[in-house]
Amino acid sequence: MAKEFASRGDMTDKTITFSEIGRDLWAFTAEGDPNTGVIIGDDSVMIVDAQATPRLANMVVEKIRSVTDKPIKYVVLSHYHAVRVLGASAYDAEQIIASEKCRSMVAERGQEDWDSEFERFPRLFQGHESIPGLTWPTMTFTKKMTVYLGKRRVDLMHLGRAHTAGDIVAWVPDEGVMFTGDIVEYHSACYCGDGHFGDWGATLDAIRAFQPRAIAPGRGDALVGDEMVNAAIENTRDFVASTYRPAAAVAARGGSLKEAWDAVRAECDPKFSEYAIYEHCLPFNVARAYDEALGMDTPRIWTAERDKEMWAALQG
Repeated sequence: MAKEFASRGDMTDKTITFSEIGRDLWAFTAEGDPNTGVIIGDDSVMIVDAQATPRLANMVVEKIRSVTDKPIKYVVLSHYHAVRVLGASAYDAEQIIASEKCRSMVAERGQEDWDSEFERFPRLFQGHESIPGLTWPTMTFTKKMTVYLGKRRVDLMHLGRAHTAGDIVAWVPDEGVMFTGDIVEYHSACYCGDGHFGDWGATLDAIRAFQPRAIAPGRGDALVGDEMVNAAIENTRDFVASTYRPAAAVAARGGSLKEAWDAVRAECDPKFSEYAIYEHCLPFNVARAYDEALGMDTPRIWTAERDKEMWAALQG
């Protein structure tokens, strides 16, 4: 019998943590599952990343209501992936904000991504029947947008391509806190299936230049203090480089995708095999690294069918 994706067998509930990482700034984390950021202003609340379903999003709302009764006015999407956006309806927000590139990716590949992720990661889509459809941003921007929650200023910025072409971060200057989405991870594998390996490092440099005192990463524990912030940035850099370098070497000599898989495993397993969702991400990471090394700048669209074809090729 063919081996299944690791994520199909991951059905264990995760322990949720809701931690304050700056004044009225919170990180909802769950042991390597997608994180959600919460920014509380003078008059309203902003969410950063919405969870995969309204049922999961309601767990975030419960935590928010334990610390404030202010209305949730904005939902910010750091990028287009289904596990980040399909729970948005639960917040009943006035506006859903994303980069213009993110919105175009929803149009181009949003349904395909939903179908792909639903097929290979069933636990994250519990309560999927409550999803009303694709989540469409109501406000977009190209490089930077500033939103005021009363007097509290939030800068939303596209600092460069990394996890996807449309990634944005949320920067709260009064506390020096950044919500990075999946550009930065902590003790969790980076999903690189839609990534841009050649740009990722420069985008990490752009984040570091803000000298954040705390970061809410895309997955993993909240990062508070210079030591944790810098360690997570450098660890993310190492993960991305360690994935791309061996795959590119195989592609350069005309080797196969299966050979790239073996080469990436040889370099990454000793360092990262214990990370959350490592086995879930690895096949997609290798496939994208191999494609980029062959000159494919725009990631190919993942579909449930392509997932299976790729997985069969990697199994030899």
